[in-house]
Amino acid sequence: MPWTAWTGLPRTSVRTSTESNATVHPHSGQEIAAKTCPVKALKDIRVVDFTKVLAGPLCTQCLGDLGADVIKVEPLEHGDDTRRWPPFRQDEGVIFLSTNRSKRSIALNLKSSEGARIRDRLIASADIVLESFGPGVAERLGLNFKSIQQSNPRAICCSFSGYGSSGPMRKGKGFDLILQAFSGMLSMTGEPGGSPSRSPFSPVDQTTGLHALAGILAALIQRQKTGKGQHIEASLFDTATALLAYPLQGYWLHGKEPEKPGSSHESLCPYQAFETADRPIILGIANDALWRAFCRVAGIEKLTDDPRFQTNANRVENRQETVSIVRGLLLEKGRDAWLETLNAAGIPCSPVHSLGEASAHPHTGQSGMVFEYTDTNTGSEPLKGVAYPLKFDGRRPAVERRPPRLGEHSREVLEELGFGPEELDGFETSGVIHQPIGEHGS
Repeated sequence: MPWTAWTGLPRTSVRTSTESNATVHPHSGQEIAAKTCPVKALKDIRVVDFTKVLAGPLCTQCLGDLGADVIKVEPLEHGDDTRRWPPFRQDEGVIFLSTNRSKRSIALNLKSSEGARIRDRLIASADIVLESFGPGVAERLGLNFKSIQQSNPRAICCSFSGYGSSGPMRKGKGFDLILQAFSGMLSMTGEPGGSPSRSPFSPVDQTTGLHALAGILAALIQRQKTGKGQHIEASLFDTATALLAYPLQGYWLHGKEPEKPGSSHESLCPYQAFETADRPIILGIANDALWRAFCRVAGIEKLTDDPRFQTNANRVENRQETVSIVRGLLLEKGRDAWLETLNAAGIPCSPVHSLGEASAHPHTGQSGMVFEYTDTNTGSEPLKGVAYPLKFDGRRPAVERRPPRLGEHSREVLEELGFGPEELDGFETSGVIHQPIGEHGS
């Protein structure tokens, strides 16, 4: 059931153009050229997003890419924390820019009585409400599941936390690196004998956001059957533990902590980074047939009958000797020569690309995974973005909104909720909402 059917509130459609291969949003002056799919599976779904930093914003960005109307509710002065995290593009942190497209932003004082009134209308209009407040804060702000259900029993609520709502760590503050350490993940990273190495791209945060996305979509299907919303809990701890499923199985089996692998794989050999005569490569010999093929092209066919190296299990058992032999061979030629030889033989391999090399590779360009926003309002250089990583009937979802400026859509959204011009002026004057100068959207 569309939300208009039960709230009684008017809903203003977002005016966009999805003709040909370009999408334009009239309020931002944005134009995005891409081979995109105009079909929006979540077109009639409204999302009210009270999350910040990474897990929640990534989840809601995906919902927005899939067509949902995502309203990002931010604190008045500075907005989402990541707006102020370097490095910056102009005055916006790049982490914010990477996880907040396909949304509208309102800047709201939730602690004020008028802010609470706006909150209630937002929740009444919502299909999905997401929050990532610390322990007890959602309750104080009237944004816990019980409060939301009282005013909107069809609303699906998703709460993000560090450790979940039960257990002795339930009040602990959770950040990606903290959970990498707490879960045991960090003990497995780095080179043998070296210090732990933090993953530089926040796998726990991002995977939590994607798990939450799956849960929300499942809850939407369930609501079609029951007419009721439900509460989804997404914690960094649960995600980190889930990511360690197979290392944990190995530990429970043998009672032995895994050694720091560097780039190697505990179950496969040779399967890791190797230096060549000039630049490193990754060699991925994942089965015995590939080992025999490697031995042929490397001129060491006699090793295929050597009981130390015949099977993958043999090579894992004799890892040091196997790696030493392969390392010596690969140093005889340069990277490109080895890549040509290995690829011709059907052996999985790859250069160790820098980010610049990977983003400039022809495959990246042809994949459609990188696109550009053109913001004619600011006249700034085009902003690149990473596309939604799925295709539907061969095309990716269209991106129709650049990451919003703080409070850019405050008046626009509140007008949709039924607040009049005088009320909106009063909200601005009293500091209940913030709207950037010159961006009173229509």
